[in-house]
Amino acid sequence: MSLIDHLRAPLFLSWQLTRECDLCCLHCCTESAPGKRLSGELSRPEALELVAEIIVREVPYVMLCGGEPLIVPHFWEVAESLGHAGIQLKIETNGQRLDDAVAERMSRLPLRSLQISLDGATEEVYGRQRPGGSLGKAHAACRAAVRFGIPLEVTFAPTRLNIHESDRVIDQAFELGAFRFNSGGLMRIGTAARMWDKLEPTEAQYQRFRELLERRSREFDRKQFELCFEPFSVQDGLRQSLGQPPATLLILPNGWVKIAAALPYVCGDLRRDNLATVWDVYRRFWNGDIVRNIAAGAIADASLHARANDWQSLMAT
Repeated sequence: MSLIDHLRAPLFLSWQLTRECDLCCLHCCTESAPGKRLSGELSRPEALELVAEIIVREVPYVMLCGGEPLIVPHFWEVAESLGHAGIQLKIETNGQRLDDAVAERMSRLPLRSLQISLDGATEEVYGRQRPGGSLGKAHAACRAAVRFGIPLEVTFAPTRLNIHESDRVIDQAFELGAFRFNSGGLMRIGTAARMWDKLEPTEAQYQRFRELLERRSREFDRKQFELCFEPFSVQDGLRQSLGQPPATLLILPNGWVKIAAALPYVCGDLRRDNLATVWDVYRRFWNGDIVRNIAAGAIADASLHARANDWQSLMAT
């Protein structure tokens, strides 16, 4: 039996609150952008109903992400309701809307971390990969978070456009006060899949990048600043999941629940099914041959990752 068979609820929920975003990032795996809000995203009452169920089921840890979660009108109600119930939170943002007032309010939440993307060391490169964004605003958001005592993580998505600045971004993350730097191979999902020929780093670039991450990781005291880059690729992550299915549910903005981020299959609908039912279905599929065969296929053929957002119900397989 695997770990998930012994749990009455997932240990972690990754909840995409919206597909709406204020940036048009070329590498976005969720295909978020201005005007990209899904029809049928959970309403405020539906989101708060899900919050109540998360609390009842005693899920210990929830990540709020998007799109850009700070755009969502009921973001604070969701975050503070979860936080007041003692649920640990992670918030993933591009930092464009995070000033001192937002950071001060976030600092009252039980935050394990705030994650901000820094996909370039210069305004020019950052702006090319994240059209509409300001690196200066992202840096200011990082400083505000640290100033108010919020644990800060920085994430970096390597592409052909920015990989040459990765060493400087690591230094900037450390200087800004982050405790962790997250990276890995570019995921061939969503917008990135459509831009793949322009974004995918070369084999030589990836080799130098891996060497850089390994070298820089040895330079830092991991208690103060940690470089996280394993599993490095989508395939590596899927192999790990086959060995030990994650105790994680990925909730889409419309309440559907995916079996894995890199796979297109949905195992439940939280508008129709309760969280306990979806968790049982998730475990049943990960313990069966259908998902394991699908995952093995995606490991063998990386081009299949481009279909990850073509959602299909596992119930029809």
